[in-house]
Amino acid sequence: MTAPSGDDIPKAFKDPNRPVPPTFSDILEHRAFLKFRLAQAYRIFAKYGYDEGVAGHITVRDPIRPDCYWVNPLGVHFKLIQPELLLLVDHEGNIQEKESGPYRLLNRSAYLIHSAIHEARPDVICAAHSHTTYAKAFGSLGVPLDPITQDSCAFYEDHVLFSEFHGIVDDREEGLAIAAALGSKKAAILQNHGALVAAKSIESTVFFFISLEKCCKVQMIADQAAATRGLTPRLIDHESAAKTQRRLGSELGGWFNGTAEFQLLEHEEGKKFEYTT
Repeated sequence: MTAPSGDDIPKAFKDPNRPVPPTFSDILEHRAFLKFRLAQAYRIFAKYGYDEGVAGHITVRDPIRPDCYWVNPLGVHFKLIQPELLLLVDHEGNIQEKESGPYRLLNRSAYLIHSAIHEARPDVICAAHSHTTYAKAFGSLGVPLDPITQDSCAFYEDHVLFSEFHGIVDDREEGLAIAAALGSKKAAILQNHGALVAAKSIESTVFFFISLEKCCKVQMIADQAAATRGLTPRLIDHESAAKTQRRLGSELGGWFNGTAEFQLLEHEEGKKFEYTT
């Protein structure tokens, strides 16, 4: 994980008692933690209603086999995902028999999109895509987000609009096109499709995905309210938006904000990560 430096570090992270991402000396424990966290992420998405039948997927790069990633089996509801159900898949879409769960059905679109992103971006640990309500609605307009709020500044010059929609992703070329359009940025609005976030931790990916969906909603509300008054929303100036992005849009900030979602889930479920050999 790459943290911001200098003046871009929020005061909370300069405190010697600041929270920091966990580290692991045992790589098997690290894998178990990521699988536990990924299953939690799916259940958080279910809480927010980010499911659409069998569409949508979150992947995490395996720490032991970085050419493979973990993903949900097709046909199991997000709310039911547990670590033992996850599939380990390589970049060619091959399910790894020894490590994978019992339901061996892979979402082909998930493989085509996520394998391209994980291959193109070695820095990406986790990627999430779903057909969420406001991302779909805003995405149909074919424009990127404007810096109209403090929260939307987290995506200022750090998200793209992927404007090529050719139906369900069913060939490798479209997955590669999405990865190429994303470039080094952390988020994409997929026109007529949904949203995508790729980051360096599961926590930051979940937080930025939730925030991106909310920003799409706020943008449409602001545009509609402004139109009724014959106005346009007032934009935050470039310098202020860029400064805010460096703080709110940082990987460390995303991780810290995202941990709150997992804390709440653990409180509600009464279940925390425990590693047993």
